[in-house]
Amino acid sequence: MSRITCKTCRRLGESVCGREKCAYKKRPYTPGKLDSEKKRRSALSEYGEQLRAKQKMRITYGLIERQFATYVKGATLVQKAVKGKDAVKETISPSLKLYRLLEGRLDNIVYRSGIANTRALARQLVNHGHVTVNGRKLSIPSHQTKVGDVISIREGSKVAKVFVGLEEKLTALAPSSVVSVNPSKLEAKITGLPREVEPAFDTQKVLEYYSR
Repeated sequence: MSRITCKTCRRLGESVCGREKCAYKKRPYTPGKLDSEKKRRSALSEYGEQLRAKQKMRITYGLIERQFATYVKGATLVQKAVKGKDAVKETISPSLKLYRLLEGRLDNIVYRSGIANTRALARQLVNHGHVTVNGRKLSIPSHQTKVGDVISIREGSKVAKVFVGLEEKLTALAPSSVVSVNPSKLEAKITGLPREVEPAFDTQKVLEYYSR
């Protein structure tokens, strides 16, 4: 999927592109609106709110509709977590299951680790074969990672221009509860799973949209 544009942010009614100078911040109205309509947004119906929640989450993770719908289906069909290392079962809500599936994508882990500053760039790095998982090169952005996996930059790719200064950048990152970063090796290890859905997403409305 192509990079998120500021026009998309304006359609959604909030900034999701990640740019500091997002056009939505200066023009917080739908593209194409007349001057008389710029200062107001029509109230959304219940369906409209569900659609917007779905579009926001789908676009943020850079997925096409078919891919996103598959993740939603998987989240609603599987409501129990697999056994952990201590053999303790955990009941997971469909909302959290959906979020974990999306967060577990390889391209998202590359982004969350700080190796890439956008999911679009992370997806490109994976596609071009710059990333390894447990020492094995993988070029599938949707690959589902698991706790214990080690994601790193392929040895032959470390000299690439895109990775210049990456060690310093990773060193300055704030600690994460799900990803442990080793700046000197340019690698990250998945140490846990998200315990709750990011507040920016309304997964309940997303699930309601697909349950119609």
